[in-house]
Formats: sequence, structure tokens, C-alpha cells
Amino acid sequence: MFYALVFLLLGMLVVMIVLSTNPAPFYGVFNLVLVALLCCGASVLHGGTFLSLVLLMIYMGGMLVVFIYSSALSADKDPKAPTGWQVVLFFFGYFFFVFGILYTNMVLDEEVWWGVSGEVDWDAVFRGDMDGVSLMYSSGGGVLLLGAWVLLLTLLVVLELVRGLGRGALRAV
Repeated sequence: MFYALVFLLLGMLVVMIVLSTNPAPFYGVFNLVLVALLCCGASVLHGGTFLSLVLLMIYMGGMLVVFIYSSALSADKDPKAPTGWQVVLFFFGYFFFVFGILYTNMVLDEEVWWGVSGEVDWDAVFRGDMDGVSLMYSSGGGVLLLGAWVLLLTLLVVLELVRGLGRGALRAV
């Protein structure tokens, strides 16, 4: 299970590096979806099944709508694909920078500060993330409604920003 966690975290790192070296934001939506899936997979491997499901549903249901509208309304006629020597140079530069920092900290420090914490206690009667279900719907109901309102407001603001030349959000592409 540790190898699966390392695979997910390295995949998240590589996808984030590809996202940061991407010349066109049009292709960034797919990378952000992959990062969300990999992070939720890592959370599932740590035992947070409910938390990862809630985060994935919020991301896919709320923010992906904003990304789709933004991409559809501001799409380039000829978007630049992430190819070329400059993108490869930036990719390897970021990659070696991150692993250089990790290697330097591993060599200089005796303790590993990126270790796994909060492993599952097999003697526990209940799961830790299931306590959050009752708290989210009882005490956290106001925060849940506030989050839904903020997502709706974000959608309306993004639609207003990308509507283009005062013709409204519904235009012929």
C-alpha cells in the first residue's frame, strides 16, 4: 500500500509540473482534474474515504463547471500545445528543483519530515472520518450553505468576466 501511495504522490507531482509548464491554459483543466483524482486517491489510501469523496464531488460539481464555461467561452482558435524545447527545459528544471530540495533535506536532516502520519488504528471502534459526517450536517450546516453560495457566486463572476464584448454569456462560438 505504501508503493501505491508513493505512485499517487509522484503522479501528482509530475502532473503539477506539467500544469505549471503548460503554455496554454486551455489544456490545464485536464491536469487539474488529474491532480484532484490523485489527491483523493492518496486520501483514500490513508483511510479518509468520506473526506476524499466530499472533496471530489465538490471539485467536480462546482469548480469543473467554472472551468468548462471559461474554456468554452475563451477558447483560442489555435491553442499552443505543451511541446517544444522550452517546455521540456522548464519541466526538467522544476523536476530537479523539487527533488534537489527533497534530497538536500534528506541528506542534512536525520529525521524524515515528510513521513506518513496518522495511520489507521485497527483497534478503533469507529472511523475518524465518519465523525465528520454528523458534524457537517449538524453544526456545519451553515458552512455547507455558505460554501454552496460561494461556488454559485464564483460561477456567476467567471461567467460575467468571460462573456466577451457585452453580448452576454450565450453567444455563437
